[in-house]
Amino acid sequence: MTMTSLILLHGLLGGLGGLAYFALLRASLQTGRWRLVAGTMLLRLAAAAGLFWLAAQSGAWPLLAALAGFLAARGLMLRRARGLS
Repeated sequence: MTMTSLILLHGLLGGLGGLAYFALLRASLQTGRWRLVAGTMLLRLAAAAGLFWLAAQSGAWPLLAALAGFLAARGLMLRRARGLS
């Protein structure tokens, strides 16, 4: 696999992981149950750490692409939460 395809793949995976992370965050906060929020926080952090660890195994550029995708997903979810899109 070429480096370009790895960067694109990890950027896409980072974006999808970010969407899942922030969708779970929103869903757990809307329940108002602190144990559920705490439990899903551990799940979300472990999944995000695993995603970034896997990207780091491919090199610095795929890791940065995964981070960029994750942050882009954050921006999308913030816009959605504020009702801007």
